[in-house]
Amino acid sequence: MKQKTVAVLFGGHSTEYEVSLQSACSVIENLHPEKYHVILLGITRQGEWMKYSGNIRQIQNDTWRKHDSCVPAVISPDRNTHGILVLDGGKATAIPIDVAFPVLHGKNGEDGTVQGLLEMAGIPCVGCGTLSSALCMDKDIAHRLAHLAGIKTPNSIVLPSQIPAKKLSEQTAHMQYPLFVKPANAGSSLGITKIYDAGDLSGAVEAAFQHDYKVIIEEAIAGFEVGCAVLGNETLTIGEVDEIELSQGFFDYTEKYTLKTSKIHMPARIDADTANRIKQTAATIYQTLNCSGFARVDLFLTPENEIVFNEVNTIPGFTSHSRYPNMLKGIGMTFEQIVDELIKLAMQP
Repeated sequence: MKQKTVAVLFGGHSTEYEVSLQSACSVIENLHPEKYHVILLGITRQGEWMKYSGNIRQIQNDTWRKHDSCVPAVISPDRNTHGILVLDGGKATAIPIDVAFPVLHGKNGEDGTVQGLLEMAGIPCVGCGTLSSALCMDKDIAHRLAHLAGIKTPNSIVLPSQIPAKKLSEQTAHMQYPLFVKPANAGSSLGITKIYDAGDLSGAVEAAFQHDYKVIIEEAIAGFEVGCAVLGNETLTIGEVDEIELSQGFFDYTEKYTLKTSKIHMPARIDADTANRIKQTAATIYQTLNCSGFARVDLFLTPENEIVFNEVNTIPGFTSHSRYPNMLKGIGMTFEQIVDELIKLAMQP
């Protein structure tokens, strides 16, 4: 079988830069060398694009940018190039690629921007396309579309800009505390605050606006969070449902990557019927938001056994201990099989 040339994109001009480095290393390690010729395309925090040819250890410890192999490189938007332009010594050298595998979390990577560039270039892209990436990144739009599909969503309001404290108080007067204040477009729980008192509302809104131009205020859902790994284009493979057990607060950035006071139960501690309802709901949301390739659908399960939509992550954490691959491992898929299947799905006509 002829080797496929795969460009793995890592890093990114995003607050989730560090997470991307770890996820990308796991993907690179599981790309079988007999099947794939791997090209590494790193994006610095400042947004510089570089072709990197060193080892993955320097990606893990974030010293890759200092390696002698780094040269400026970009995805060419010209469909005839179908690949990367390496810009070295005043010359541009084209390297054709078969497929791109963006392992970029958050803004400028998971929000449709990179996907749009690859679509324009005619290069198959692993994961969701331009439209679904943008829809899922915007929690407000994603909730509206899911609600139209008959999925329960939290009671919420949206702020397109900052407003005076008095007006903010009026607009949230009908809402029950605790509340979550969130940037509409951000990941890894960055900029999110859980508040229990109206006195904290203005500060939480101000913090959220530091991460995005639009802010959502929503009522907290009683119960616990469950996740569902979905893989596929038209025919879907759904992993085991997992469960987040919290001892305090909420599943913020620190908890997501350290699990200091929380636990992930995989499979979730729920009955088979509830697990099947969660999987069906996740599939409906995935299809409603036009997802393809893969995504993790996050939901809440209330004490009354109601399922409430939280969000969709179109490039979820992808380390060997991350939730998405572990849910698929729960149905017998290895990490290498997951990566293989994602590339096949991206290259489907």
